[in-house]
Amino acid sequence: QVQLVESGGGLVQPGGSLRLSCAASGSIFSINAMGWYRQAPGEQRDLVAIIYSGGRTNYLDSVKGRFTISRDNAKNTVYLQMNGLKPEDTAVYYCYVVHGARSSWGQGTQVTVSS
Repeated sequence: QVQLVESGGGLVQPGGSLRLSCAASGSIFSINAMGWYRQAPGEQRDLVAIIYSGGRTNYLDSVKGRFTISRDNAKNTVYLQMNGLKPEDTAVYYCYVVHGARSSWGQGTQVTVSS
C-alpha cells in the first residue's frame, strides 16, 4: 500500500506564491510519474502538472510560466511551486502518483487565492 502525504496549501493573496509538497511512502517499487490535479467546487478534476521518470513535464495551459513541478527521487517527493497565483487557481489540489501498473491519490490540500 502507498501513502501520500501532502502539505503546503493555504490562503494567499493574488500574485502570491505557495509551494506544495507530496511525499510517497509504502510499497513503492517503481514510480513512473508524479503529478498534481486540482478540483474547484462544481468543476471537474483537472491535471495541473505532471513529471515523468525521465524528467519530462506537462502543464495545464493556464499555469504555464507560473507553476513549476519538480521531484526528489531519493525522497519520493514531488513539489509544485506556484507563483503569480490568481483567484481562479483556487481549488483542492491532489497529489497523484503512478507506480508500476497502479496509481494513488493524496487526500487533497486546499489552495485559496483571495484578497
